[in-house]
Amino acid sequence: MKAWVLHGINDFRYETVGKPALSDNEVLVAVRAAGICGSDVPRVYRTGTYSYPLIPGHEFSGIVTECGKAADKSLMGIRAGIFPLIPCGECRPCRNRQYEMCRHYSYLGSRRDGGFAEFAAVPAENLIRLPDNVSFEEAAMLEPMAVAVHAIRQVGFSGEDTIVVCGLGTIGLLVLMFLMEMEGASSQKILVVGNKDFQRRTVEQMGLPPECYCDSRRQDAHQWLMERTNGQGADIFFECVGKNDTVVQAVDAAAPAGRIVLVGNPASDIILEKSVYWKLLRNQITVKGTWNSSFTGAPDDDWHYALDRLSRKRIDPKILITHCFALGDLEQGLRIMRNKEEDYCKVMSVPSCHI
Repeated sequence: MKAWVLHGINDFRYETVGKPALSDNEVLVAVRAAGICGSDVPRVYRTGTYSYPLIPGHEFSGIVTECGKAADKSLMGIRAGIFPLIPCGECRPCRNRQYEMCRHYSYLGSRRDGGFAEFAAVPAENLIRLPDNVSFEEAAMLEPMAVAVHAIRQVGFSGEDTIVVCGLGTIGLLVLMFLMEMEGASSQKILVVGNKDFQRRTVEQMGLPPECYCDSRRQDAHQWLMERTNGQGADIFFECVGKNDTVVQAVDAAAPAGRIVLVGNPASDIILEKSVYWKLLRNQITVKGTWNSSFTGAPDDDWHYALDRLSRKRIDPKILITHCFALGDLEQGLRIMRNKEEDYCKVMSVPSCHI
C-alpha cells in the first residue's frame, strides 16, 4: 500500500509499504478521509515523534475491509470513524472509564501507525459506526469535534453566562459551533477573539453576530471584552491558543468567580506574574484543564454526542474544511499549514473530495 512515512524530523516520504498485520482484536480500515491536525506539523518538521519509522495521522475515517481472529466479523464493510487513543485498560483512570487520561496509552498516528495511508490497523473497540448521512470527510472531523465537546463539558453554563472563545483555529471554531448549538448558550452571550479576516468570515457564516467578533490585530481585546461585558468580565473563558499572553488575558478578562478552560496546547512555557496570580486568588477563579475526549461506547460520551449532532445536522463542520488533497499530495497541505502561506482551517487527504 501507499503511505506517508516519517523516518525522522523533516524526513517525510511517500512510499510503498506492506499492509498492516492485524492483531486478533484489530480490524483493517481502508482510509477514506484523513485530516491534518495542527500537532502533525511540528511532529513532521520540528519535534519528531516517539519512534521511527511511523505513519502519522490520527483524524481519519474509512471502511472495515478485514477482521482479526477475535474481532466481531459483523464489522466487515461498515463505515467508521476512529478514536485514536488506545488505553492500557489497567491504570486508575482506565478503571474509572476515563480513558483520555490513561497513564500508559498508545496512540494512532503518534505512537503507532495512523491514517496517512491507504490502510490502517485499528482496535475494533475504537470504531464508531457511521450513519449513512454522515460523509467520510465529516467523520474524519469527529476527533477534533469530540475534543471541543470535551472542553465544553468541563464547565456548566446557563443562558445568563457570558462566554468568550479566544483562538479560532479548528478547535476554537468547533467549540464555538457546539456552544451555539447547545441549549442555554445564546449567540448574543458568546464573544470570540481572533486575528484573521478568514476567521471573521467563518464565524459570521456560522451565524455569530458581527459585533461579537474581536480582531485582536485591530482592537485591544481586553478593552473590547470589558466594554462588551459592561466591565463585568467573562463568566466562562475558553483559551484555545496556548500562549502566555492569552492565558494572562483569560485571567484578566474573567469575572469574579469566573471559569477558565485551558484548551490550547502550550507553544512555550506559561509563566504567571505575581499580579496575575493574585487575580486568580482574589477573584476565586476556577481554572480547568481539558485533554482529548471521552470514548466509552456509552451514548452520552463525547464521540457519540458529536456524532448525534452531526447526523441530525445540528452542526455543519464541512464549512471548516478548506483544502482537500489526494493522498500522494498530502504534504502540500502540511506545507500550507507550516508556512501559513494562505488561509486554511481543516486540511484533509481524501481519494476524492466531496466538499
